[in-house]
Formats: sequence, C-alpha cells, structure tokens
Amino acid sequence: MLQFTHLEMCGFQKTQSGIKTFLEVGKKQPALDVLYDVIKSKKHRTWQKIHEPIMLKYLELCVDLRKSHLAKEGLYQYKNICQQVNIKSLEDVVRAYLKLAEEKTETAKEESQQMVLDIEDLDNIQTPESVLLSAVSGEDTQDRTDRLLLTPWVKFLWESYRQCLDLLRNNSKVERLYHDIAQQAFKFCLQYTRKAEFRKLCDNLRMHLGQIQRHHNQSTAINLNNPESQSMHLETRLVQLDSAISMELWQEAFKAVEDIHGLFALSKKPPKPQLMANYYNKVSTVFWKSGNALFHACTLHRLYHLSREMRKNLTQEEMQRMSTRVLLATLSIPITPERTDIARLLDMDGIIVEKHRRLATLLGLQSPPTRQSLINDMVRFNLLQYVVPEVKELYNWLEVDFHPLKLSGRVTKVLDWVRDQAEKESDLQQYVPHLQNNTILRLLQQVAQIYQSIEFSRLASLVPFVDAFQLERSIVDAARHCDLQVRIDHSSRTLSFGSDLNYSTKEDAPVGPFLQNMPSEQIRNQLTAMSASLAKAIHVIKPTSILQEREENHQQAIAAYLKNARKDHQRILARRQTIEERKERLESLNIQREKEELEQREAEMQKVRKAEEERLRQEAKEREKERIMQEHEQIKKKTVRERLEQIKKTELGAKAFKDIDIEDLEELDPDFIMAKQVEQLEKEKKELQERLKNQEKKIDYFERAKRLEEIPLIKKAYEEQRIKDMELWELQEEERISNMKVEREKALEHKKRMSRMMEDKENFLSKITAARSFIYEEKLKAFEERLVEERKKRLEERKKQRKEDRRNAFYRQKEEEAQRIHEEQLKKAVSCLRHLRKLEKTVYPPG
Repeated sequence: MLQFTHLEMCGFQKTQSGIKTFLEVGKKQPALDVLYDVIKSKKHRTWQKIHEPIMLKYLELCVDLRKSHLAKEGLYQYKNICQQVNIKSLEDVVRAYLKLAEEKTETAKEESQQMVLDIEDLDNIQTPESVLLSAVSGEDTQDRTDRLLLTPWVKFLWESYRQCLDLLRNNSKVERLYHDIAQQAFKFCLQYTRKAEFRKLCDNLRMHLGQIQRHHNQSTAINLNNPESQSMHLETRLVQLDSAISMELWQEAFKAVEDIHGLFALSKKPPKPQLMANYYNKVSTVFWKSGNALFHACTLHRLYHLSREMRKNLTQEEMQRMSTRVLLATLSIPITPERTDIARLLDMDGIIVEKHRRLATLLGLQSPPTRQSLINDMVRFNLLQYVVPEVKELYNWLEVDFHPLKLSGRVTKVLDWVRDQAEKESDLQQYVPHLQNNTILRLLQQVAQIYQSIEFSRLASLVPFVDAFQLERSIVDAARHCDLQVRIDHSSRTLSFGSDLNYSTKEDAPVGPFLQNMPSEQIRNQLTAMSASLAKAIHVIKPTSILQEREENHQQAIAAYLKNARKDHQRILARRQTIEERKERLESLNIQREKEELEQREAEMQKVRKAEEERLRQEAKEREKERIMQEHEQIKKKTVRERLEQIKKTELGAKAFKDIDIEDLEELDPDFIMAKQVEQLEKEKKELQERLKNQEKKIDYFERAKRLEEIPLIKKAYEEQRIKDMELWELQEEERISNMKVEREKALEHKKRMSRMMEDKENFLSKITAARSFIYEEKLKAFEERLVEERKKRLEERKKQRKEDRRNAFYRQKEEEAQRIHEEQLKKAVSCLRHLRKLEKTVYPPG
C-alpha cells in the first residue's frame, strides 16, 4: 500500500510539472484537459490530500475559460472520490469554486458600464428576435462591448449555482452548504434583477424538496423530521419569500408561502415566535399586493395576538402602532365581498369558497374569516384601547354611530391625519382609498334609511372627497351588488330609495349602523312579525301551562347538575393543574428567551469584531485594487485604439473622422469623439427631416384638392336625403293620428258596454252588506252574554280569595303577637338575673 501511494505521488508530481509548463506558455485548454484526465482516471479513486489542490487548480482553469459543463463533471467525479473519506474537502472545493466565479463576475461588472442586463433568459441569450433587433438597432459599440463583457460571466455564475445545488441536493453531510448556496443564488438574482432565473431557482428548490421526500431511504438522504434540517429549510424559504417580495414577483411569493406552510406541517414542534412573526409580516404584504384585503387584515390580527402573547417587553409606542394598523386594515376590508366580473359571470362561488379555505389554512385557521368576525374579535380583545386617539373613533363612526350628515367630515379628519403621517407610518397610506370607498357605501346605506328621494347635488355635498363620477360609480356598484335599493333619475338628477316592494337585499340582518327597515324588507318579514305577535298572544292566553313547563325544565336542570357535579368539580381541578403547568412552561420559555437574548448580544459583539477584521481586509483589497486599476489603464488604452479603428471602418465613423488621423484620435478626449459622432448623426437627421417636410407638403396639397371636389357633392346628397326624411315623417304622422282615432272609438264602446252593469253591482253589494251586519249583531249579543257570566264568576272567586287572605293574615298576626310576648318575658328574666348577680357582688364582695 505504501508503494502504491508513493507511485501515485510520483504521477501527481509529473502531472503538476506538465500543467505548469502549459500555463507558462499560455495554453490553458490543454492544461485543463490533462487535469480532467487525472480526475477521471480510475487509478485515482482513493482520496489523497494531493487531490484537493489539483481540484482547485482544475476549477480555476474552468472559471478562466468559462467551461461550466467541465466544472460540473469534475465536481461530480470529486464527490464520488471524497464522499466516504473527507466530505469537508468537497465543501471547501465548492465554496472556493463559487467564490472565484463571483469575483470574476464582480470584476466584469466593475469594468462594464452596464449595471442591469436587458436579457430576459440567460439560458437562451441569442434568440432570433434579439439577433434581428441587434442588426437594426442604434446601439453603439460601447453597449455591445459591455454586453459581451458582462453577460457571459453572469450566465456562468448562474450555471455554477444551479450545478452546485443539483450536486448537493440530497446529501445530509453537506446540507448546510446546500442552503448557503441557495441563499447566495437568491442574492445573485436580486443583485442582477434576474426574474426568469429566480423562477427557475424556486422551481428547482421545490423539485429538490420533492426528491428528498421520495428518496428518504438512501444512506445519505436528508431526514426532514430532524429539527435542524427543518430550521435550515425554513430559513431558506423565508429568504426566498423576502427576495420574491423585493423583486415584486407575487406569484412566486405566494408559492413560497405555501412551501413554508408545508414545512410547518412537517414539523412536530411549533415554530419559534420570531419565525412566525416574520412569516406573518411577509404574508400580509403578499395578500395586500394580490388585492385580498380580508386576509391581509386577518394576517395582521394574527401578528398582533402573537406579539402580545410572546413579547413581554412590548412598548406602548409599538402597541399603538400595531393596533392602529390592525384597526385601519380591518375597516379597509370592502363591505361587499370583492368578485371579479368573470367570476360573477361564470358563477364561481364554489371555487372562491375553496380558495378562501386554502388561504385560511395558510394562516392556521379552521374556517375562512369574514369582515364582521374580524371586527367582533377586535372589540372582544379590547384592541381599541391601544389605538392612537386620532383614529380611535373611526370604528364608532363607520360601524356603530348613525349620523350621515357628519360621517364624511369625521372620516376626512382621520384620513388627513393618516396622510400627515406619511413619513413616520408609510404603511398606513395604502388604506386611505379603501376607507373612502367604505365611507361612501356606509353613507349611502344610512341616507337610504332616512330619505325616500334626494338630489344628487345634495348627496355629493355630503361626500366632498370624491368627484361626481366616482360617486355615481359607487352608487351603481352598490345597487349591482344588492347592497342598496336605489334608482338614479338622470332627467331630474335625483336618487330614489326603497321604491320597489318586490326587491330584496342580499343580507337578512343589516350590518353596521341601522335605523329602520326598508319597505321591501318590512313586506318580506311580514310572516315573521306575525309569528312573533302570535307567540306573545299565547303567553298571555296560557300563562299557567307555560310557567309549569318552565318549572319542570328548572327541576330537570337541577337534577342534571346534581348528577354531574362531582365530574365538573374534578374537571375544574384538572383545569387548575393545567393552568399551573402552563405557567411553568411560560416561565421556562421566558428563561430560554433571556438566554437567547444573551446569545444574541454575544453574536452582535462577534459581528462587530468581524466587521473590524473585514474593514482591515477591505483596506488591503483596496490597495490591491489600485494596483490592478493601473494595469487596467494600460489595457484600456489598447482597447480604445482598437475601438477607434473599428469606428473608422464604419460608414458613420468614416464621415465623422475623415480628416483626423488615428494617432490624433488617441490623444483626443472621449467626449470630443462622442460629440463628433453626435454631430454627424444630427446632420443626417436634418437631411431626413427636410425630405419628410417636402413630402408632407405634397400630400397636403392632394388632400386639400380632394376635399374641394367633395364639398358640392356632399351638399347635394344632404338636400336629397332631407326631402326624403320630411316625406317619411309626414306619412308616419298621418298614420299615427288615424290609429289614435280608432283606439278612442273602441274605448267609448267599452265604456258604454260596462255602464250597463253598475245597477247589478250596487244590488249585489247591498245584499252582502245586509247579511254581514245581521251575523255581526248576533255574535255581539252572544259575546255580551258570555262577558256578564264571566264577570259574575270572577267576582265570586275574588270574594273567596279575599276571605281566605284575611283569615290567613289574622292567624299570622296572632302567632307574631305570641312570639313577641314570649321574647319580652325572656328579656325580663335575663335582666332580673343580671340584677341579682350585681346585688350578690355588692353584699358579698370577693375575698
């Protein structure tokens, strides 16, 4: 074995000398091929210490030549060599490779004047469309040079990140490295604004997680039940969510939220409060940007309760800020649930309900929230006491008080205060338009309960913060969504409320300030009102049976309590024990939190020390950078000369610099060269404008000539059409008059025919009236007889009851008198006994 190792060392030394020879003569590709053969050779399957520098040199050559596919193959070979022996070496090699690629890309970015790439997809740079655009565009040589300098390195760095993630995707030994690379890739997408690559990166991470769940039986597979693995995955997904929000990719942000919720479901332990607070904060932003104000407010509710429960050092200012935002977000929820036009046409209520259930699951809710449930929770938990005084009354004005004449003025003061806080509280500005819309709808609902009709100008004066068009649109939307029964009369510019008795709003019980029902609601609830009145009549007619039934229910409740009293007592004792255990658990959590805060302070001190070291390292880097800049200056002069030669070869450059020598151009200022090019472009532009102006005059002359020929023909056609229209109108008017005469004659005939029935009608009514009056008199006589009998019967019962009451009162008074006499005798006996004892002490003193 020692002899084999010695031979291997001799072979490696020969390889190193050969590579050194190639590099000295500037032939990097042959040196890379030699190293690739060494790494791929079957003789070197056992990892040795010499492997690592060879691999680093191989990757350095791959970066210099931008051979990402060779770097990928080399890394896979090296993974197979060192996976079972020294996995730390693989981690060091991958980190060095990515660091080298990042440095090269950063250098190219500094040399290039182009900060953001205009290429949509790095995997497909040269599309047919881009080739055609580059052929006809006015792009100058500097832009093309910048693209050729920066784009290949950005593409190479992106491929490096993707290949390294594929290499390390399901290996528990390098799991930390995998997540570090993923977070570096997110930073890369943010730095270079790579949206297409960000989507691909998110899809790759999602695919890797699925592969981990499917291939969990492998020897080196990642165990997702491990808390440390779950923590790393959650950290990476939160960075993904934050990056998606920064790049305004809201669809990817929502997918990231779903991924985080899936990881929460995998975890057996509840996540840390700091993690949940960060999650809720980002999810609220995603919901708001997607236009879902309901779940945005619900997320802020969850964040508020979590902060109150877990943060013991919450200041009064933070409580005010959080409570104010929760209040404004809740009141900004549209009173009418938002539905798109396509959803309304296709009747997608089932799909919308399912979507809301899915969103509620992301927040850990059993059922989707509603606007009223969030307002009830806000009142139940007494959130209003922490809200700033300027906004505190907004809830009462919108949801409790009924005062349409002052509503807009009060709300406008609050909105003005919110706008004034734009610098301190920029997050509150987004709620102003929604609060205005809800104020308009509340005002319309209250006005509808007071006025039957109102002028549009009067209504507009009650809402000063919107124009007439927006107000009319709000009225139409309210009527369309069945929130309000209103009609607009444009001829008289008035609005009428509650004119249709067969109309029904969508809610049985009104939500918000309420004064009285509309006429249509009164008719709709007529049967319900009748039922309530009949129930009250039953209570008046049969009070004894109802009291007896209540007494029986009371006795049954007492029996049930006596039966289950012991069980309830045991349950109360168990609840007390649970509360004590919960207190102990909270105390342990507080101790753990204090320990974490101590560790955080130590980490901050460590961070300060690292920052100082980084500063020293940065200064050394700046000195090295100055040296490199001097070398770049020489290269830049050479590049300028080559560019000037290229410019002179073009048609525009030949015209601009035909009288200037190349040697003189090198001494000129670049601004002068650019001015020369601009001057030549302006000259050509003026010539083009002159040609276009002459052509415009020619076209204008022909058009004017055509108009002059058309005018008499148009007048003649107009006169002919006017005569035809007049004849047609006279014909139709004669026909209308004749039709009206025929209709009047028919109406007179109908009236004459009906007038013959009047006598029969009067006779019929008189017979019915006489019969009904006879029946009424008989019933009245029978009722009076029964009334007299009932009065006599009740008087007899009342006499007997009074006699019995007097007898009972007499006996009770007699017993009370006997009891009083007995008590007085006892008092006298006790007083006599005390007097005798005093006399005895006086006659026979002690001693």
